[in-house]
Amino acid sequence: MADQDARSGEDKRPTEIPVLRWEEPPEGPVLVLLDQTRLPTEEVELVCTDPAGLVEAIRSLAVRGAPLLGVAGAYGVALAAVRGFEVEEAAAALAGARPTAVNLAVGVRRAQAAHQEALARTGDAGQAASAALAAARAVHEEDARASARMAAHGLALLDELLPAGGHRVLTHCNSGSLVSGGEGTAFAVALAAHREGRLRRLWVDETRPLLQGARLTAYEAARNDMAYTLLTDNAAGSLFAAGEVDAVLVGADRIAADGSVANKVGSYPLAVLARYHHVPFIVVAPVTTVDPHTPDGASIEVEQRPGYEVTEVTAPQVAGAGGGIPVAPLGTQAYNPAFDVTPPELVTAIVTEEGVVSPVTSEALAELCARSRQVTIS
Repeated sequence: MADQDARSGEDKRPTEIPVLRWEEPPEGPVLVLLDQTRLPTEEVELVCTDPAGLVEAIRSLAVRGAPLLGVAGAYGVALAAVRGFEVEEAAAALAGARPTAVNLAVGVRRAQAAHQEALARTGDAGQAASAALAAARAVHEEDARASARMAAHGLALLDELLPAGGHRVLTHCNSGSLVSGGEGTAFAVALAAHREGRLRRLWVDETRPLLQGARLTAYEAARNDMAYTLLTDNAAGSLFAAGEVDAVLVGADRIAADGSVANKVGSYPLAVLARYHHVPFIVVAPVTTVDPHTPDGASIEVEQRPGYEVTEVTAPQVAGAGGGIPVAPLGTQAYNPAFDVTPPELVTAIVTEEGVVSPVTSEALAELCARSRQVTIS
């Protein structure tokens, strides 16, 4: 009875969302994913039995979000190795499934390297597959730990920048537990503020064209009993003008060496608005999102999505070109980049598991990455 009473006094947190997990049924190992394209109306799982299925899940956004893509990519290599597929071929397909999110390739390379090293050392395919799976599990666990540390660093920064408390935070796209082995990146910071009683309002951009804010961030905010309000992306300016935004919190899919940040399209206009209105624009991402091999924002490859994601509204019962209801004339061309790039001078701070970078400079990012490697090695 004492244990039961103690539990009743703990945080009332929702049941963990099973976003991704490795299972080993009698018919063989599989990777099980929560199909995020079906949220918020249905919680349906996809079972990937081969790398091709996972590649399709990544491209269709059934599994998404930079940190989680790294985890999924690593498990995809392990799946290929355990089930006897060509590992190098699978790794190449997985790493290229979405070009902007650098974490995907990082996770793939880590499991691939573990597989190659074990195979060269032992010559045993089974041991090499086990090494790849161990690497994937390590990536998964490290991401969960990084998420918790980012939340702590981010909340401390918010409290420093906004000592009056009662934070009113605007976020874009989705950056919670649906993108992470833990509770996320930017959303995790807002969630930490909520649990400490310091979040007055979470403003949720619906995030065009795939409504990942409306479908996913609102879903997570509701599950956590957060005070949140949904708005169209182009309504953000009126919020700033009314003085209703204290800080902007976003995630990132790739951070170039100079501090340029690629995030879901619509992030750059928010950074411009934030600068004009003297509001902090804060990026929250793990160190693995920093890509020292991408020198600047102009060098970031921006994924282009199909036009029908803009010209149609998804509805299973009506079949347009993309399976949705047409909202534009037939043949309308659509400009549909998945991401835009915010230059470092518009970024107040980058929050990582290893600490906060502010002001954002190439030198500060390089030092952070070097420190992270030392921590990982030691």
